[in-house]
Amino acid sequence: MSYCQATYRVYDDHADFNKKAQSIAVGMTVGSWTELPQARREAMKQHLGEVISVDIHDEGPGQRYADMTIAYPDINFSRDIPALLVTVFGKISMDGRIKLTNLAFSDAFLSAFRGPKFGISGLRNELGVHDRPLLMSIFKSVIGLDLPELREQFYKQALGGVDLIKDDEILFENELTPIEKRVEACIQAAEEARKETGKKLLYAVNLTGPTSQLRKQALKAMDAGANALLFNVLSYGYDALQELSADPDIQIPIAAHPALAGAMYPSPHYGISPSVLLGQLMRLAGADLVLFPSPYGSVTMPRDENMAIRDELVRTDLPLQPSLPVPSAGIHPGLVPLILRDFGTDVVVNAGGGIHGHPMGTEAGGQAFVQAIAAAGQSISLADYAESHPELKAALELWGGER
Repeated sequence: MSYCQATYRVYDDHADFNKKAQSIAVGMTVGSWTELPQARREAMKQHLGEVISVDIHDEGPGQRYADMTIAYPDINFSRDIPALLVTVFGKISMDGRIKLTNLAFSDAFLSAFRGPKFGISGLRNELGVHDRPLLMSIFKSVIGLDLPELREQFYKQALGGVDLIKDDEILFENELTPIEKRVEACIQAAEEARKETGKKLLYAVNLTGPTSQLRKQALKAMDAGANALLFNVLSYGYDALQELSADPDIQIPIAAHPALAGAMYPSPHYGISPSVLLGQLMRLAGADLVLFPSPYGSVTMPRDENMAIRDELVRTDLPLQPSLPVPSAGIHPGLVPLILRDFGTDVVVNAGGGIHGHPMGTEAGGQAFVQAIAAAGQSISLADYAESHPELKAALELWGGER
């Protein structure tokens, strides 16, 4: 038999944690055990959950907890993420202070998933960039812009030398900039910028609309020239991402946005840990890039949680392509050495205000990041590199340098 395992952190000042773990193993699988007649037990045994470990910690009132790992027989659920989540965390997510902190997938379960279609190596091949972090720019204040205004903002970002530009996640279908029209306009702008910069650029257009229309919208965008997609995964569900990623007709990378994640991971007592929510499950469902709050900027996540997400996205012991981590929010050029220290070169440096808010303009904002990445890659301090690069110098004067 094969099993998927789930680990929980359960807080309770008075509980018998071993008994609690056993009740989860039984209650989330066969429902009851001791009440079953012996003959029925034999028939149900293959479906019974198993307690693997219970590690108890007592750090005082309100801080008594146990880390419990339960194994769930694969025979109990179909090979899809919704079925897995209902099995391991469905009704018990409402049973007191309990948080899902880790998943371990069986080989049998993993065999149903192909993971990212491009992954890190595929994205690098698409862009022809193999020896440095990638740089992404974000549209800002785009609601209400018409196509010429949107195109102009895109073009300025592209001239800055970025590798990717993504839509704002709140830019939905609208009369001013419908998906096929904004793809056409932005891809044309990307080609114009390429003549100046010599760099290919991916544009992650926001894929939105009713779930039943997502595939149609994706194909419409591709027909217009789209070379990447942005997707608000948690609004639609992991299964929607998996369907898009596994679709043989959708042959472009998908960037997963973390919108709504803050409703699920920040509490130490409830929800799902970010390493599962934004790491394990995003990769399993097929995200080529995964955005999440950085530990550096304006919407922060503790560094250890960032590192846990990174580890799940790039771990090498899975039969899946690794996904590119994209720590985001409040990123400016002065933070580039920190990002490379924590994530290495397989990372996307992602900036919005750090590009658009540059005192010399959007194009210079992108150039300042390009310069910061070049300096960090050569182990040159940003301050020294800035002496001969005015764009980086202006950024450091505004936002500061390495911490």
